[in-house]
Amino acid sequence: MYKLGVPKQISRIFTLTIILLVILLPQVTFESLSKSFGQVANAGMDQILSIRPVQFGPFSELSSSQKAASAVSACTLTPASMRLNPTPQQIEGPYFVDGMPNRSDIRSDTSDGSAEEGIPLHLIIHVYDVDDDGSCVPLRGAKVDLWHTDSQGVYSAVKDMGTSEKNFLRGYQVTDSNGTVEFTTIYPGWYEGRAIHIHDKVRTFNGSETNLEWTSQLYFNNSINQQIHKQAPYSNHGPPQTTNEEDIVYSRGSADGLVQRDSGERLIINLTKDESTYVGTFNIVLNAGHR
Repeated sequence: MYKLGVPKQISRIFTLTIILLVILLPQVTFESLSKSFGQVANAGMDQILSIRPVQFGPFSELSSSQKAASAVSACTLTPASMRLNPTPQQIEGPYFVDGMPNRSDIRSDTSDGSAEEGIPLHLIIHVYDVDDDGSCVPLRGAKVDLWHTDSQGVYSAVKDMGTSEKNFLRGYQVTDSNGTVEFTTIYPGWYEGRAIHIHDKVRTFNGSETNLEWTSQLYFNNSINQQIHKQAPYSNHGPPQTTNEEDIVYSRGSADGLVQRDSGERLIINLTKDESTYVGTFNIVLNAGHR
């Protein structure tokens, strides 16, 4: 009886291994992607059908003009003589939608007038340019877009979430002479793979041409996130699964390359509570070229 030599046995084992890998790897990859990019629960009529997106995706490179919108030095805010550090940019994520309503209260959906339930959040954002002498100069007339999830971690205007015709928790304001915009919204919910956050984008225009675009994300204190999610309607979704430090966007360097790690530490909203409403303030320091 013919016996295979050792080299031929090794060759056959190697061939079988390759075949098994070819068969199994696509299944593993598909399963991993399914878990990462969405979960659809077999919900009853009284439960919410929702998709949990993982938003960090690939980290796309900013254009040279977008990078130029980042300030590289701190500025002094007078008359308080307060030093404000440059604010790092982070990725836009896949769910920015332009052309949202010009409004300060973004809780409602203009398609049917319904309002999102959640703990009220009044957000005050100050936008500053850095002058040649190192002073913080209010940036007037800048368009500031804001968008975030509802209490259950769902975005509006996303087809895969069944909200393509909705625009709740989206809108923009134009900065006043103090470089300030104010939004009335709700405390955001969480979704799988991300810490709780709000997206923000600042742009200025020369006619129809964009001459400044600065984009980032804002975060909250971990302990407050946990407290919020013990209350309705957030408690229906359970406690947040990802802390700031575990979030890949928060813990990475900034998209503009100016902060090498933990860029989210510079993007925490200063939060206070006024009766049943949270009031958040945040200063954005960017490079507008003194426009």
